[in-house]
Amino acid sequence: MSTPADLENDPTHSHTDIGAPPPPPDRHLPESSVRREALVSRAVARLALVSLRFLAIIAATVVVAYLLSRLWVIVLPVLLGLLLATVFWPPVRFLRSRGVPAALAAIGVLLAGVLLLIGLVAVLAPQVTGQAQEIADQVVAGLDDVQGFVTGPPLDLGEEAVGGAVDNVINELQANAQSIAGRVLSGAVAAGSLLLTGLLALVLCFFFLKDGPKFLPWLGGLVGPRSEPHVSAVSQRGWATLSGFIRAQAAVGMVDAVAIGIGLAVLGVPLALPLAVLIFFGAFIPIIGAVVTGALAALIALVTNGATTALIVIALVLLVQQLEGNVLQPILVGRTLDLHPAVVILAVTAGGTLAGITGAFLAVPAVAVAAVSIRYVRQQVAQLEPGDGPPHAAAGQPATNAGVPAPEDEPASTRDEQAVEAPRPR
Repeated sequence: MSTPADLENDPTHSHTDIGAPPPPPDRHLPESSVRREALVSRAVARLALVSLRFLAIIAATVVVAYLLSRLWVIVLPVLLGLLLATVFWPPVRFLRSRGVPAALAAIGVLLAGVLLLIGLVAVLAPQVTGQAQEIADQVVAGLDDVQGFVTGPPLDLGEEAVGGAVDNVINELQANAQSIAGRVLSGAVAAGSLLLTGLLALVLCFFFLKDGPKFLPWLGGLVGPRSEPHVSAVSQRGWATLSGFIRAQAAVGMVDAVAIGIGLAVLGVPLALPLAVLIFFGAFIPIIGAVVTGALAALIALVTNGATTALIVIALVLLVQQLEGNVLQPILVGRTLDLHPAVVILAVTAGGTLAGITGAFLAVPAVAVAAVSIRYVRQQVAQLEPGDGPPHAAAGQPATNAGVPAPEDEPASTRDEQAVEAPRPR
């Protein structure tokens, strides 16, 4: 039997083994399990990083939306002024190219636009007021016809039931008279706020037209020389997108207004010209605006000329909408915005839900500018990714000797020696 002294003198026995438990059997995991565990760990880490970034983006979006909602009184005139500037900039640029001072060209074009709008209202107002009484009389006659249809066969509801329903409606209106008055007052306040917003938008539009070329250098000075090219490129692309959107929608609205207006005039529908003008302005709210204005035209035709005329108007509106959706929108609007119709509908719906008619009008231009910005960022990222070909020269660096292969008849060792023996500049 070995004693502790013999174990100490035994060279084959380690001192650390005295009194220690025997080592566990050597167990090695399969290589596939190790790889699987590493892949799962990397996937979980990547998912956590992506989730964190997503939460940061959502938080930033919420903060931006909150700031916009609080500063909407300032943001809305700026946006409207930019859109008006895209409309008036071509004539202003033409006048400035002919030597007209910038301020004089801007104020002249703005005054011409305001006078044109006032003249349009002056032409349409007498038609609306002159035919309003006729439409009211036809509405009353139509209600009498509906009452006669309801009280007669095959419904036979009786005059008492109809009278009771009318009385209930009147009582409901009387009970909510105070609420209705409050809504009317709120509408008057909103109209005054809208007028103030329009005046502020005109003032901002004047400065945009007068000092427009100076804004890009000013923005470049704010962001610094490193970000100035990107801000300038995104701003120019956004401006081109807004201008193209306004021009395309104006062309589409003009075609819709002329076609439907001529049809309404031929059918003898009252207010044909005001409805045509309304259809033109409704075209600036893509898809939704055309549907609403067409439905209004069909409703007026139903009240004034009967169901047959209303059906013909509906068929005419649908025909014009098919022409717009299959021919005009892909050619004019599609090239400018490059947005799917589903995206347009969702944008208009979201904008209308958040900010009413103004939001529905501004939703598509905002989404289009955002899409342009995202495409620009994607292009910049694609240029930074390594490709199969030679690397691109850095921005601002000459592209000399970039991607030029070495002569094949010169051995690699000779080129290395020349590179080593080349003198360094002092």
